[in-house]
Amino acid sequence: MAENDSAGGAGEPRPKALLRPRDALALMIGMVVGIGVFKSPSLVALKLDDPVLILGLWVIGAVFMLIGLLCYAELATSWPDAGGEYHFLTRAFGPGLGFLFAWGRLAVIQTGAIAMVAFVLGDYAQRIWELGPYGPSIYAALGVAGLTALNIAGTRLTAGTQNTLAAVLVTATVVAGLLGFVLGPDPTQPAQASQTAVDGGGLVAGLGFAMIFIMLTYGGWNEASYLSAELVDVKHNMLRVTVIATVVIGGIYLLLNAAYLEVLGVDGVRASSAVGADYMGRLLGKPGAFAISLLICVAALTTLNATIFTGARSGYALGRDYRLFAPLGHWNARAQGPVMALAVQGVLSLALVGFGALTRQGFTTMVDYTAPVFWFFLTMVGIAVFVLRARGGAAGAFRVPLYPVTPVLFCLGTLYMLHAAVNYTGVGALVGLAVVAIGVPLWLASARRGTRMRSSSDLAV
Repeated sequence: MAENDSAGGAGEPRPKALLRPRDALALMIGMVVGIGVFKSPSLVALKLDDPVLILGLWVIGAVFMLIGLLCYAELATSWPDAGGEYHFLTRAFGPGLGFLFAWGRLAVIQTGAIAMVAFVLGDYAQRIWELGPYGPSIYAALGVAGLTALNIAGTRLTAGTQNTLAAVLVTATVVAGLLGFVLGPDPTQPAQASQTAVDGGGLVAGLGFAMIFIMLTYGGWNEASYLSAELVDVKHNMLRVTVIATVVIGGIYLLLNAAYLEVLGVDGVRASSAVGADYMGRLLGKPGAFAISLLICVAALTTLNATIFTGARSGYALGRDYRLFAPLGHWNARAQGPVMALAVQGVLSLALVGFGALTRQGFTTMVDYTAPVFWFFLTMVGIAVFVLRARGGAAGAFRVPLYPVTPVLFCLGTLYMLHAAVNYTGVGALVGLAVVAIGVPLWLASARRGTRMRSSSDLAV
């Protein structure tokens, strides 16, 4: 098949079901188990004193992730598509909202997330091998460029690399967690005294504050929807991958947090600005600090690779459906992937890395830039479960259990996170929202007669 056929043409290559369950599982683990678990536990403990309660909240976070994944499994098995959430929103609410989401994901959500993870990679790679004052930004740019090139080289190569990275990540985090119980706290070094008093705002306020950071640490699970068009036997394997991923990810987070509390205590966790580094330093000294830096680099690479892989799929769907973005809609037969969408996504991500290097607050800026937009659209996907369930679904598709309670809980959780994101983010959030707003005139231009690749009946039900 010719690789230069027009997007949407009869001879255009399309996504094939090449991902095995283990490939999808490795991608999901990589998307979720990132750098948050080495930073956020100190913030979770900031307003809570009870270690049992703290660990219980991490379990609740895993349960919420499972609820969300079950909702997504119904959508993905009913309407599998490389566009993932874009496809679901388009079917539920029409092409306008779907277009705005795909634009927001291309310009804000996914490119911002790629840059955010790249900055963490750069910070920790700089600790292993310094490259001068701009070393972190150089490492970040190399990570984005290198892994984008890997994805362009082919889906099979990307999946194989992800399987290896995920295996190393899971093994290393489990070993790191078990070390805390094998070696235990050093009795000659008392736990670090708390430098921050527990806030007196009440238990409810403390629980809400803690859940913000727990849910951020569990973030990324929704990317599973972008695997639906390429997962072998999606109607059977999507649920299996969902459940196994929840057990593995929740188990890793619970083990690491229990180990932190065992070795550092609640006060030590609360006082730490880098709890993973302090934990390993307490256990193994300088070699431990080096080991945790290496582990975080592996976690960042795993997340970065998975985020690049799934991010380009929504860009491909946008180009497949709209002539204005048609170059993104080519599926390369050799690479079995959206090569042009990957390249454009890489360029935009590198631009954000450059912007972050100039501000010297790259990670924080990217969090502000992406969070409100992300949680708004995630809430709309939750509502789409109700809309599309009312219209029926494909025969044999998975149905979320305890409907409508399960999707109601999911929507309540996403609305809470949207509220928190608006309250806690800074100026970067306004920039992100402004960029999404640019999508409105782009949609009006794309929706004109003769500029759409597919008709309204094709784009929405």
